[in-house]
Amino acid sequence: MKTVCMIGKPNTGKSSLFNILIKEKKSIILDMPGITRDRIYGQVKYNDKAFSLIDTGGLEKGVDAFQENIKIQASYAIDEADLVLFVVDGKEELTESDFYIRDMLMKAKKEVIVVVNKLDNKERDEEIYRFYELGFEKIIGVSAAHKKGINELLEEITKDLKEEETFDDHHCRFSFIGRPNVGKSSLVNALLKEERAIVSDVAGTTRDATDAEFYYNKEKYICVDTAGIRKQGKIYENVEKYSYLRSMKAIENSDVCVLVLDASAGIIEMDKHIAGMAIEAGKALVVCVNKWDLVEDPNQALKTWKELIKYEFQFIPYVKVVFLSAKTQKRMATLMPEIISAHENHQKQISTSTLNQIIQDAVCMHEAPSYKGRRLKIYFVSQESSEPPKFVFHVNDKGLVHFSYERYLENQLRQAIDLTGTPIIIKFKNKNDEL
Repeated sequence: MKTVCMIGKPNTGKSSLFNILIKEKKSIILDMPGITRDRIYGQVKYNDKAFSLIDTGGLEKGVDAFQENIKIQASYAIDEADLVLFVVDGKEELTESDFYIRDMLMKAKKEVIVVVNKLDNKERDEEIYRFYELGFEKIIGVSAAHKKGINELLEEITKDLKEEETFDDHHCRFSFIGRPNVGKSSLVNALLKEERAIVSDVAGTTRDATDAEFYYNKEKYICVDTAGIRKQGKIYENVEKYSYLRSMKAIENSDVCVLVLDASAGIIEMDKHIAGMAIEAGKALVVCVNKWDLVEDPNQALKTWKELIKYEFQFIPYVKVVFLSAKTQKRMATLMPEIISAHENHQKQISTSTLNQIIQDAVCMHEAPSYKGRRLKIYFVSQESSEPPKFVFHVNDKGLVHFSYERYLENQLRQAIDLTGTPIIIKFKNKNDEL
C-alpha cells in the first residue's frame, strides 16, 4: 500500500488536514498518560483507492532535545514514505524553518507535493505562487478549515494507484512485537516447527520483519517476526533505524499483534509503549509472557505476573495473557486460540437492535450526570465499522459527554459483548450532524 507522510513546521494545520483525510479524529482512548506515538498513522480511502497516511510533529530548526526527537521521527516518516506532503501556512511568509524542511526533503530525494494550507478565500488563492520559491514542482492550495481543495489533493495522491490493495487471501495476519531478545524468533520457529528464523542470545539478531505462512486447523495464517523495538534514543545505526521502520510497518499491516515479554526480565516502560503503539494503530492484541521455562516456581510466578500485568497494563484490561516457553514448547497450545479469538472480536459486527438494548439497559442503571441543568440523551447507537469495532452514539449534545460516562458505556458494551483482545472506538455525534 502506498505510504504518504505529512511534514511541516508547527501550526500549519497538518493535524487538521490529517483528520479530514482519514475522515475522523483518531482517538482510541487509553487509560494511561504518556502512551502517544510521535507520529500518527491512518488509512485514507478515496474512489476505491487507499493509502497509508502518517502525521508528524511540527518541525523547526533547532538543536534542543525535544526538536531533535521530532526531527528523528520526521526522518523515519520520510524514509518510510513513497510521497511527502510538505504542508506550509498560506497566511505567512516562508520562514527559516520552511527552508530547513525543504533542504531535508531535497536531500531525501522523495516525491513531494507542497500543500499550501489556510487558503480560505479567493483573495488568498493568489498566495500560492509565492511557494514556488521552495523549488518543488507540485503545489496544491487547500483550506483544511473549509475542506477546500481536498479532492484535488486526493486526486493527485491517488492518480497512480489501482483499486484498493489487499493482502494475499489469508485467515489472519499477526506479528510478534516487543523489545530485543524476548524470544520472538523462537516463537515463530515453535509455531512453524522448524528453524525458519535465526535464533540467538544476542539482542538485535533479527533486522527485518519477515513473513511466514502456516496452517492451523486447516486455516491459513501469516505470522510476522519483527526486529526488537528499542527506545528511540538508543537507535544508533542506520540498519537499526530501518529495522524500526519495518517493525512499525508490520504493526500497521497486522490484524493482531502479539506483545512478547521476557518472564526472566519483568516489565519496563518500553513494553507499555510498544503495547500502546499497537492499540493506537487500532490492532487486536495478545500479551505473551515467554521464557516460562526460566521461572523457578511457576505457580507462585503465575500469581505474581498476573498481578503485575494487571497493574502495569491498566490501559488494556481487555487483553488476554498467555504464559509459555518457545524453547521447550510448554503451553504453546494456549497461544493460537487467543490470537484467533482476538482476531474474531476485532472483526465483530453487532446488530443495531442488540447495541441499543445494551445501551438502553445501561442508561436505566446509571443515567448520565446533569451539567448546568442539562443531561446527555442517547437517541440510538450503531456500529459504523470494524477492525477495530467503531460505535457511533447519536446524542442531543456531545459536549455533555463526560469521560467517566464514556468509560462506563464502554464497560457496559464489553460486559454484554465479547470484545476481548480488541480496542474499540466510541464516537458521539449530535443528532443533526453529518457523518
